[in-house]
Amino acid sequence: MLAVGEGDAQAFQELVERYQGRLVTVLEHLVGNRDQAEDLAQEVFLRVYRARQSYKPGAKFSTWLFTIANNAASTALRSRLRRREVSLAGRDSSESSAGRMESLAQAPSGQMPARQLDKAEMRQIVRLAMESLNERQRMAVLLNKFEGMSYSEIAEAMQLTSKAIKSLLSRARLNLREVLEPYLEHGLRPGAAGEKK
Repeated sequence: MLAVGEGDAQAFQELVERYQGRLVTVLEHLVGNRDQAEDLAQEVFLRVYRARQSYKPGAKFSTWLFTIANNAASTALRSRLRRREVSLAGRDSSESSAGRMESLAQAPSGQMPARQLDKAEMRQIVRLAMESLNERQRMAVLLNKFEGMSYSEIAEAMQLTSKAIKSLLSRARLNLREVLEPYLEHGLRPGAAGEKK
Protein backbone atom coordinates (compact mmCIF):
# COMPACT_ATOMS: atom_id res chain seq x y z
CA MET A 1 0.00 0.00 0.00
CA LEU A 2 2.94 2.32 0.63
CA ALA A 3 4.06 1.75 -2.97
CA VAL A 4 0.52 2.58 -4.13
CA GLY A 5 0.80 5.84 -2.19
CA GLU A 6 3.92 6.64 -4.18
CA GLY A 7 2.03 6.17 -7.48
CA ASP A 8 2.97 2.55 -8.28
CA ALA A 9 0.07 1.34 -10.46
CA GLN A 10 1.44 -2.23 -10.50
CA ALA A 11 1.31 -2.35 -6.69
CA PHE A 12 -2.34 -1.29 -6.74
CA GLN A 13 -3.11 -3.99 -9.32
CA GLU A 14 -1.41 -6.53 -7.04
CA LEU A 15 -3.56 -5.42 -4.06
CA VAL A 16 -6.72 -5.77 -6.13
CA GLU A 17 -5.73 -9.24 -7.34
CA ARG A 18 -4.76 -10.36 -3.84
CA TYR A 19 -7.90 -9.17 -2.03
CA GLN A 20 -10.69 -8.96 -4.59
CA GLY A 21 -12.01 -12.52 -4.26
CA ARG A 22 -11.99 -12.46 -0.47
CA LEU A 23 -13.58 -9.02 -0.39
CA VAL A 24 -16.39 -9.96 -2.79
CA THR A 25 -17.12 -13.10 -0.76
CA VAL A 26 -17.39 -11.17 2.52
CA LEU A 27 -19.49 -8.44 0.91
CA GLU A 28 -21.78 -11.00 -0.72
CA HIS A 29 -22.43 -12.58 2.67
CA LEU A 30 -23.20 -9.13 4.07
CA VAL A 31 -25.51 -7.80 1.35
CA GLY A 32 -26.85 -11.10 0.03
CA ASN A 33 -26.32 -10.29 -3.64
CA ARG A 34 -23.28 -11.18 -5.78
CA ASP A 35 -23.72 -8.33 -8.27
CA GLN A 36 -24.03 -5.75 -5.53
CA ALA A 37 -21.04 -7.28 -3.72
CA GLU A 38 -18.92 -6.91 -6.86
CA ASP A 39 -20.04 -3.28 -7.23
CA LEU A 40 -19.24 -2.61 -3.58
CA ALA A 41 -15.81 -4.24 -3.95
CA GLN A 42 -15.05 -1.83 -6.79
CA GLU A 43 -16.22 1.04 -4.59
CA VAL A 44 -13.98 -0.17 -1.75
CA PHE A 45 -10.94 -0.31 -4.04
CA LEU A 46 -11.80 3.14 -5.37
CA ARG A 47 -11.85 4.44 -1.78
CA VAL A 48 -8.52 2.72 -1.12
CA TYR A 49 -7.02 4.35 -4.19
CA ARG A 50 -8.36 7.78 -3.25
CA ALA A 51 -6.88 7.42 0.25
CA ARG A 52 -3.50 6.18 -1.04
CA GLN A 53 -1.55 9.29 -0.12
CA SER A 54 -3.05 9.64 3.35
CA TYR A 55 -2.70 5.93 4.28
CA LYS A 56 -0.80 5.37 7.52
CA PRO A 57 0.33 1.79 8.21
CA GLY A 58 -0.91 1.62 11.81
CA ALA A 59 -2.60 -1.78 11.47
CA LYS A 60 -2.56 -4.62 8.97
CA PHE A 61 -3.71 -3.54 5.52
CA SER A 62 -6.48 -6.17 5.53
CA THR A 63 -7.91 -4.69 8.75
CA TRP A 64 -8.06 -1.26 7.13
CA LEU A 65 -9.54 -2.73 3.93
CA PHE A 66 -12.29 -4.60 5.79
CA THR A 67 -13.09 -1.48 7.82
CA ILE A 68 -13.81 0.28 4.53
CA ALA A 69 -15.78 -2.77 3.32
CA ASN A 70 -17.85 -2.86 6.52
CA ASN A 71 -18.71 0.82 6.12
CA ALA A 72 -19.60 0.38 2.44
CA ALA A 73 -21.84 -2.63 3.17
CA SER A 74 -23.56 -0.83 6.07
CA THR A 75 -24.26 2.17 3.87
CA ALA A 76 -25.61 -0.05 1.08
CA LEU A 77 -27.89 -1.94 3.48
CA ARG A 78 -29.22 1.29 5.01
CA SER A 79 -29.86 2.65 1.53
CA ARG A 80 -31.68 -0.55 0.55
CA LEU A 81 -33.88 -0.32 3.67
CA ARG A 82 -34.74 3.30 2.91
CA ARG A 83 -35.70 2.39 -0.66
CA ARG A 84 -37.28 -0.89 0.43
CA GLU A 85 -35.50 -2.77 -2.33
CA VAL A 86 -36.56 -6.32 -2.94
CA SER A 87 -34.02 -8.67 -4.43
CA LEU A 88 -35.41 -11.35 -6.69
CA ALA A 89 -32.02 -12.94 -7.27
CA GLY A 90 -31.91 -16.51 -6.04
CA ARG A 91 -35.69 -16.78 -6.10
CA ASP A 92 -36.03 -17.68 -9.75
CA SER A 93 -38.58 -20.06 -11.16
CA SER A 94 -38.25 -23.81 -10.89
CA GLU A 95 -36.77 -23.74 -14.38
CA SER A 96 -33.52 -22.26 -13.07
CA SER A 97 -33.55 -24.66 -10.12
CA ALA A 98 -33.94 -27.53 -12.56
CA GLY A 99 -31.02 -26.14 -14.55
CA ARG A 100 -28.86 -26.05 -11.43
CA MET A 101 -29.83 -29.63 -10.57
CA GLU A 102 -29.02 -30.78 -14.10
CA SER A 103 -25.61 -29.10 -14.01
CA LEU A 104 -24.89 -30.80 -10.69
CA ALA A 105 -25.78 -34.17 -12.16
CA GLN A 106 -23.46 -33.58 -15.13
CA ALA A 107 -20.60 -32.05 -13.15
CA PRO A 108 -17.22 -33.42 -14.24
CA SER A 109 -15.98 -34.11 -10.70
CA GLY A 110 -15.50 -37.59 -9.35
CA GLN A 111 -18.31 -37.16 -6.82
CA MET A 112 -21.64 -38.85 -7.13
CA PRO A 113 -24.51 -36.49 -7.95
CA ALA A 114 -26.17 -37.20 -4.59
CA ARG A 115 -22.97 -36.17 -2.77
CA GLN A 116 -22.76 -32.97 -4.85
CA LEU A 117 -26.37 -32.22 -3.94
CA ASP A 118 -25.59 -32.81 -0.26
CA LYS A 119 -22.74 -30.30 -0.44
CA ALA A 120 -24.88 -27.79 -2.34
CA GLU A 121 -27.69 -28.19 0.18
CA MET A 122 -25.33 -27.75 3.12
CA ARG A 123 -23.90 -24.57 1.56
CA GLN A 124 -27.44 -23.26 1.17
CA ILE A 125 -28.31 -24.12 4.79
CA VAL A 126 -25.17 -22.38 6.07
CA ARG A 127 -25.99 -19.34 3.90
CA LEU A 128 -29.52 -19.23 5.32
CA ALA A 129 -28.15 -19.54 8.84
CA MET A 130 -25.70 -16.69 8.21
CA GLU A 131 -28.56 -14.56 6.85
CA SER A 132 -30.39 -15.07 10.14
CA LEU A 133 -27.65 -13.12 11.95
CA ASN A 134 -27.82 -9.37 12.26
CA GLU A 135 -25.40 -7.32 10.18
CA ARG A 136 -22.79 -6.86 12.92
CA GLN A 137 -22.78 -10.51 13.98
CA ARG A 138 -22.48 -11.62 10.35
CA MET A 139 -19.52 -9.30 9.72
CA ALA A 140 -17.75 -10.46 12.90
CA VAL A 141 -18.21 -14.14 11.98
CA LEU A 142 -17.03 -13.58 8.40
CA LEU A 143 -13.90 -11.73 9.48
CA ASN A 144 -13.14 -14.29 12.20
CA LYS A 145 -13.85 -17.54 10.35
CA PHE A 146 -13.18 -16.66 6.71
CA GLU A 147 -10.47 -14.04 7.06
CA GLY A 148 -8.84 -15.45 10.20
CA MET A 149 -8.73 -12.06 11.90
CA SER A 150 -8.12 -11.82 15.63
CA TYR A 151 -10.62 -10.22 18.02
CA SER A 152 -8.52 -7.06 18.17
CA GLU A 153 -8.28 -6.84 14.37
CA ILE A 154 -12.03 -7.34 14.02
CA ALA A 155 -12.61 -4.74 16.72
CA GLU A 156 -10.50 -2.26 14.79
CA ALA A 157 -12.19 -3.07 11.47
CA MET A 158 -15.68 -2.75 12.97
CA GLN A 159 -14.77 0.18 15.22
CA LEU A 160 -15.79 -1.67 18.39
CA THR A 161 -13.97 -2.92 21.48
CA SER A 162 -12.47 -6.41 21.69
CA LYS A 163 -14.94 -7.16 24.50
CA ALA A 164 -17.84 -6.18 22.22
CA ILE A 165 -16.47 -8.47 19.48
CA LYS A 166 -16.22 -11.41 21.91
CA SER A 167 -19.82 -10.79 22.91
CA LEU A 168 -20.95 -10.44 19.27
CA LEU A 169 -19.26 -13.69 18.28
CA SER A 170 -20.66 -15.52 21.30
CA ARG A 171 -24.21 -14.41 20.47
CA ALA A 172 -23.63 -15.22 16.79
CA ARG A 173 -22.52 -18.77 17.66
CA LEU A 174 -25.62 -19.27 19.82
CA ASN A 175 -27.85 -17.94 17.04
CA LEU A 176 -26.19 -20.16 14.44
CA ARG A 177 -26.51 -23.20 16.70
CA GLU A 178 -30.22 -22.43 17.19
CA VAL A 179 -30.76 -22.26 13.42
CA LEU A 180 -28.55 -25.20 12.43
CA GLU A 181 -29.39 -27.78 15.14
CA PRO A 182 -32.92 -28.56 13.85
CA TYR A 183 -31.47 -29.20 10.39
CA LEU A 184 -28.55 -31.29 11.61
CA GLU A 185 -30.64 -33.34 14.04
CA HIS A 186 -34.00 -33.63 12.25
CA GLY A 187 -33.50 -32.42 8.68
CA LEU A 188 -35.57 -29.25 9.27
CA ARG A 189 -34.47 -26.42 7.01
CA PRO A 190 -34.09 -22.96 8.56
CA GLY A 191 -37.41 -21.14 8.34
CA ALA A 192 -39.33 -24.35 7.58
CA ALA A 193 -41.64 -23.78 10.58
CA GLY A 194 -41.65 -27.36 11.69
CA GLU A 195 -41.94 -28.96 8.24
CA LYS A 196 -39.70 -31.93 7.50
CA LYS A 197 -37.52 -31.65 4.44
